[in-house]
Amino acid sequence: MTSKPAPRFHYAWTVLAAVTLVLLTGAGVRGAIGVFIKPMEMEFGWSRTTLSGAVALSLILYGLAGPFMGRLADRWGPRGILTVGSLLVGIGTMGAAYIQTTWHLFLTLGVIAAIGAGAAATPVAAAALTRWFDTRRGLVLGITGAGMAGGQLLVLPLAMTLAVSLGWRQTYTVLGAGLIVLTVPIAWLLIRNDPAERGLRPYGASGPAVAPAIAAAAAQAERTPLSEAVRTWPFLLLAGSFWVCGYTTFGLMLAHFIPHATEHGFAPVEAAQALGIMGGMNIVGTILSGWLCDRYGPKFPLALYYFLRGLSLFCLPFISSVPALFVFAAVFGLNFISTVPATTTLTARIYGRYSVGELSGWIFASHQVGAAMGSLMSGWLYDRAGDYTLAFYFGGGWAIVAALMVMAIKDEPLIRRPARPGGIPRAATA
Repeated sequence: MTSKPAPRFHYAWTVLAAVTLVLLTGAGVRGAIGVFIKPMEMEFGWSRTTLSGAVALSLILYGLAGPFMGRLADRWGPRGILTVGSLLVGIGTMGAAYIQTTWHLFLTLGVIAAIGAGAAATPVAAAALTRWFDTRRGLVLGITGAGMAGGQLLVLPLAMTLAVSLGWRQTYTVLGAGLIVLTVPIAWLLIRNDPAERGLRPYGASGPAVAPAIAAAAAQAERTPLSEAVRTWPFLLLAGSFWVCGYTTFGLMLAHFIPHATEHGFAPVEAAQALGIMGGMNIVGTILSGWLCDRYGPKFPLALYYFLRGLSLFCLPFISSVPALFVFAAVFGLNFISTVPATTTLTARIYGRYSVGELSGWIFASHQVGAAMGSLMSGWLYDRAGDYTLAFYFGGGWAIVAALMVMAIKDEPLIRRPARPGGIPRAATA
């Protein structure tokens, strides 16, 4: 069919902006829970264990929702999933303003908002953007990763300011209403499931636009079922390396960095400043990672990130000055989330862009399991050794192993066997 003249401004960039807004606001509002723990503790007299239990439930459901929401996005399109996810985060957040008992807390923040956050997260965003971008995929995935990191940096100070001036209940109302009034309409109005819906080819693709029905049929050739992907080495290596990513970042550093720093002579404010530097460098590192993946391919940058992470963890026990601590925070922050665009780009290149939602969701779930294991194992090693030196060495060793795992991945489309009845091609197994 005849294609439209190539637009000067490709609509893919509008989709990118809308998807980034969804991730920024969802991650920011969900990550603001720490602002409200003390006020709720004071008002209700709940134990820190009870409040932490709600946070733990939220993290578990957030991780488990990813694969299933990604599968729905692959099958039915990411537009509705991202929209409903933002709506659920808004509803759960507004509902938290009316908490009176513990089951209210677990229902609103531990279940509703967590499932919504799992829908408005990286796997579904990747399913949308890999359809719209044939080139620059690394960059756009880096931008969305930076949006998630930036959301926490923007929303946390806003939530703290509102909580001080309005109170924690009114703050939850404002944040939830903001998501429903701002993010939900933008997601529904601007995001489209596929370029064919607007008579376009993906950004960077050549050739005429195709009809939606033809695009849907062609999508089958770029879809690898989970049941077949799990029998291939690239998927196992990607999931294993991302398990290490969760172990070394959210499990080890976010849970244990400040206790380690304060026990080694650094003031709490200095440790918090280092963590802030780490968060700020997340944004720079994630966007830079996307650019590197587009320029050099995702495999070697990803292996380099894990290798540098391992070296930095080996050095951390010997850092004793504030400038050195800040340098460490900057270096570690540069590769904190930089693994996300590289891992997702590899998944799309190997298994097809219409498999990214579900497969990235399961790879992300392995990340969450690694985070839980990293937190528990690091605490156990601390109790046995009396400090975190062994825990950091253990994390550094895992990072080096992850670098070797990435280097073993074949960065090429999976060879597919002849299609089975129904049109879904079979993937070559490991």
